[in-house]
Amino acid sequence: MNSFEINKILGALLGTCLVLVAMHIAAGAIFAPEKPEKPGYVIEVKSEAPAGGAAQPSAPAEVPIEQLLASASAERGAQVAKQCQACHNFQEGQGAKIGPDLYGVVDRPIASVPGFNYSAALKSKTGGKWDFDTLNKWLAKPSAFAPGTAMTFAGLSNEKQRADVIAYLDSLSPNPVPLPKNTGASQGPGQGSSQGSSQGANQGSNPPAKQ
Repeated sequence: MNSFEINKILGALLGTCLVLVAMHIAAGAIFAPEKPEKPGYVIEVKSEAPAGGAAQPSAPAEVPIEQLLASASAERGAQVAKQCQACHNFQEGQGAKIGPDLYGVVDRPIASVPGFNYSAALKSKTGGKWDFDTLNKWLAKPSAFAPGTAMTFAGLSNEKQRADVIAYLDSLSPNPVPLPKNTGASQGPGQGSSQGSSQGANQGSNPPAKQ
């Protein structure tokens, strides 16, 4: 074997080695595994809302009706109460309409107008009276005060309007119950706070409904 043939063999071997090295480099570049930023396995955990859900903002404190009545206006209340005239009479001696008359309703026993067919929901309140506090609760939402009432009026959400209406209802009497005068704090029972909204509670309603 001469030197020329030996050179050919060595050249072939060298070429083969170069091809293998090139393939190794190329394979490493293509298939190199991505190294994680941190060693170990990442375990995904489903996040859950805290028990009881997100904290809800507390509702503003309700102003006592006695305090609101201290600055209430019967004149403003008369305007608001006009919506109730479809179902209630306000003048003495006019009698009931769809709902009982509201003359003298403040401090009147609940469900006590003679001859009026009250709903079972209001009859269940017999023994109480339409003092200031009770009337305020009734006017706020009749269906909450007496579930099942026939009164379809949704209620007055505005507490100042409720106080004005109560002051107006209180004026519908030869002997109105004295309204609270202390605007700084609510008064206790018997301090002139009559929760008046009697069957007139029925009155604070537009839609016809018997209670």
